[in-house]
Amino acid sequence: MLERLGDLEREFDEVEARLADPAVLADQRRYAETARRYKELEEIVVRSRELRQAQDDLQTAREMLSEASGDDRALLRGEADDAESAIARLEDQLRTLLLPRDPNDDKNVIMEIRGAEGGEEANLFARDLAEMYQAYAGRMGWRCEVLGSQPSDMGGFSDVTLLLKGDGVWTRMKHEGGPHRVQRVPVTESQGRIHTSSATVSVLPEAEEVDVEIDPNDLQIDVYRSSGPGGQSVNTTDSAVRVTHKPTGLVVAMQDEKSQIQNRAKALQVLRSRLLKAKQDEAAAAASDQRRDQIGGGGRSEKIRTYNFKENRLTDHRIDLTIYKLDKVLAGELDDVVDALVADERARQLQGV
Repeated sequence: MLERLGDLEREFDEVEARLADPAVLADQRRYAETARRYKELEEIVVRSRELRQAQDDLQTAREMLSEASGDDRALLRGEADDAESAIARLEDQLRTLLLPRDPNDDKNVIMEIRGAEGGEEANLFARDLAEMYQAYAGRMGWRCEVLGSQPSDMGGFSDVTLLLKGDGVWTRMKHEGGPHRVQRVPVTESQGRIHTSSATVSVLPEAEEVDVEIDPNDLQIDVYRSSGPGGQSVNTTDSAVRVTHKPTGLVVAMQDEKSQIQNRAKALQVLRSRLLKAKQDEAAAAASDQRRDQIGGGGRSEKIRTYNFKENRLTDHRIDLTIYKLDKVLAGELDDVVDALVADERARQLQGV
């Protein structure tokens, strides 16, 4: 590890020098890439230098300890113990920092939320999930934009697409992808019986045009009038856009904007992100037979998480986490769940799983 840290420190010094290079400053893209690498290396280098200082402190304390006596010896023993503790702590931190980076760590997130099994209750739950993520984004200081939505008859969403922008958004939200199950008494239930429904969440890294090239000849673009719940027309012009990527069959429809141009731009934004995620999933599948699809069939038996309203309970089945403050989670207090998922991922990486 020390040899690798030395290489990274030298690279950090080189990157720092490039940030002051007029040629780099004049090239916006090169400067952004260089600044991003500087940020990636900065914490590693700070901890690396702290580790080296702690190792020097330990060596000095041990050398002096061999010649000391009385009160001086006790003092030096304490300094040596402190240095050993610091070394252990810094080595643990560096092992985590040196883990392979997720290639999407610097990307924003597109979340597609859909009602799955359970009819209108599933659509209402999709709305609850969308509001939960919007509230969490607000707590984190992220920007949240609704790219598109398809309202359902009772005020839910048959589907809704969110764009989240901010520091660490992919790292903290990537684990939300999958089927989410809800157990509660629906507003449509007259006898007070608890029903089980589900909604699916798909988490995509926002793709830039440089990440995914789309040949215009591969696209079929249809325009139509946007519609609301029950299919009624909510626009008198053909502003809604449906984009079909013919090679893959992927379809994205947008209708929230009044402008056909804006709806087309948003549809292409989501399409690029889906294509990037599909490419990454294909690579991951080739590297690991254990990869599972985020969405599955959306069935009630397939779930990553259960939201039980009667018990005010949330259970994440992947890490056996259960907490009894569902009301607060739905209000955007997701940190307990997200922190546990991030910690589990890091622990598995350290174990080589």
